[in-house]
Amino acid sequence: MEGEGESQSPLLSHLITLRIEEAIDKLKILGYEKNFCQKLKFRPIPRHYFAIATNSGEQFHAFTNLSVWLLNLCGSHLEQPQEYDDPNATIATIIAEAKKLGVPTNFPPMKLKTGSGEQVCNVLSQLVDKALERSRFSWEKPVYPEETGQEEASVQDGPEEVSLSKMEEEIQEDVDDMSDEEGGAGGGAIFLDLNLSEHDQFKELQAKEVLEDAMENTVDPEEWRQEVERVLPSLKVHYRSDNRDWRLHYEQMHNYHDNIKTVLSDTKIHLDKLHTEITKTLEKIGSREKYINQQLESQVLMFRSSQDKLSSARNEYKQSSHSVNDLSQRLAEISAQLELVKAEMDEKGTSMTDAGPVVRIKQALTKLKEECTEMDVQIGLLEHTLLDLQYKTKTAIRLQMSGGANNKKSKTLF
Repeated sequence: MEGEGESQSPLLSHLITLRIEEAIDKLKILGYEKNFCQKLKFRPIPRHYFAIATNSGEQFHAFTNLSVWLLNLCGSHLEQPQEYDDPNATIATIIAEAKKLGVPTNFPPMKLKTGSGEQVCNVLSQLVDKALERSRFSWEKPVYPEETGQEEASVQDGPEEVSLSKMEEEIQEDVDDMSDEEGGAGGGAIFLDLNLSEHDQFKELQAKEVLEDAMENTVDPEEWRQEVERVLPSLKVHYRSDNRDWRLHYEQMHNYHDNIKTVLSDTKIHLDKLHTEITKTLEKIGSREKYINQQLESQVLMFRSSQDKLSSARNEYKQSSHSVNDLSQRLAEISAQLELVKAEMDEKGTSMTDAGPVVRIKQALTKLKEECTEMDVQIGLLEHTLLDLQYKTKTAIRLQMSGGANNKKSKTLF
């Protein structure tokens, strides 16, 4: 019903089988052979396909496709799952849509991943019922065929037969009842009801005459007995005893009680003998056990001391193992640090023996010298331009000064 590796009781497996059989029959009512199998290219599903685990992959694929088809019949709009889709996502969508329809899903979703078992059969049965409700299908009353002949019911447990004497007694009782009725009516005289019409009185009189003619005995009793003995084997009637009848249970209880009483005396004697023998053997075993304990007391003490030593040795071993583990961890850390130091030393050694840096330094020095010479040339050019500018400015200032002095002289003369 919880995988499928768990063991199921025979009753539970039988109920699961019955439930999936009913679901397959209801699927046939929905026309799944034409609308599901032919359209989606599935083979018709056997009656016990989802009850027994055979091939989990194929069963899961068939279950998911059939569930989605039923959900679509109930009004959902889902795409048919493919073989390589995520099974967890497919199960989650099926459970969500089933919850919307009111289908109980109080079980782990992984139970549906096997494609068979109790939960799979329950979900399919509930979805088929919902689809039938959605299609407004209603069950009609069964129409039973008319029985043409009497069938004999045979029962293996306690059939009861009708004997010849019993049949004769019943026939005699019926004859006596009829004679009593006739005697009560006036010793066989025919009386007419005056309240009836003449036509009705004539009909009643005619019917009573026919009944009297039929009741006249014209058959030899010996021949009748022989005929009954000849036909009796084919007239055996068997009836099925109802197990729910309290009278049958009461009779069975009395029979069992009597059987127990008859058997109890013999069994009680045997049980008393067994009890005495068992008590004697237990006493012997107790005495032998005491004797063995007395004889092996020194060895038991030695065994206990050795057990104490073993426990102390185990404790020491545990402590030493802890210390060994700590030391091994420290050794691993130190070895890792040593590897780092070795790597750094190797890098430094390679850098010291490598002539590439020296060559690069020389090239850099020559480049610096060239740049210095270029800078010296540029500095000289700048100094020359500055000197030229200074000279020009000085000459301009002198000219201005000399021109101003001449102007003053001219002003003084005037």
